[in-house]
Amino acid sequence: MGVLSNKIGRDKLKPGDHIYSWRHAYLYAHHGIYVGKESVIHFTRGGGQEIGTGTVLDRLLVSSSASHPTDNPCPKCGDQSKVDGVISSCLDCFLSGGALYLFEYSVNPAVFLAKPRGGTCTLAMSDPPEDVIHRASYLLQNGFGIYHIFNNNCEDFAIYCKTGLLVFTSISVGRSGQAASLLAATSAILSSPLRFLTTSVSGLAAVGYGMYCVSRLVSDMGVRRDVKKVPVESLVSCSASGVQEPEAVAEIVESVVSCSASVINESEGSTKMVKEE
Repeated sequence: MGVLSNKIGRDKLKPGDHIYSWRHAYLYAHHGIYVGKESVIHFTRGGGQEIGTGTVLDRLLVSSSASHPTDNPCPKCGDQSKVDGVISSCLDCFLSGGALYLFEYSVNPAVFLAKPRGGTCTLAMSDPPEDVIHRASYLLQNGFGIYHIFNNNCEDFAIYCKTGLLVFTSISVGRSGQAASLLAATSAILSSPLRFLTTSVSGLAAVGYGMYCVSRLVSDMGVRRDVKKVPVESLVSCSASGVQEPEAVAEIVESVVSCSASVINESEGSTKMVKEE
């Protein structure tokens, strides 16, 4: 993989790979999990409005799903123009005419910061391919909650499938590097008090870019501390109970784990007292 591009050939793909393809002149990327046999499992919003805002601006956004029109559906996938949630598509429909890129895991901080565009790599470690495919296939049958551009999008889905990690705080952005980069850029431009320390153009650029890099790094799944490993069965079970947001699921799992640990500790303490008596 190069610093400037994660582009790969189809012959290099392996089941369990996290892949993506840029849309609209690199405005954003659509992510998914390659499961073999030219098939990709991915998370999409209804009508393909994956960067929808819920406003009139959505009329300007076109689909991120299959490139085939409704009157000429893909012979492999059928008409997927109106489907939403977790779906399975052929590789051609997933790419929608774009190039193929491989999302990188376990990169070092230097490489992470050398890639200025978010949504291409992470410091987090990937689980074995069989675990990745199991999560993706399980969520294909059971769903991944409600699509949200900042907290629960296609990149969040792919990263969860690869790592099993969920954010358990509700005050921050989800796992998506694209969303984190957008918020980091906004913060660097509008919110940094350091921008007042210099009046030169080069100084402002250096301070702004420094803030952008720091914000991206601290929000990456590989370094942040507000994440927990959540089994996919627990995720789906909580969703079936009415808990829709993955972040809320992680909070519940965290509470259960904490309570279980307390019960175990109390039980061990009681056993120790009985033995001493």
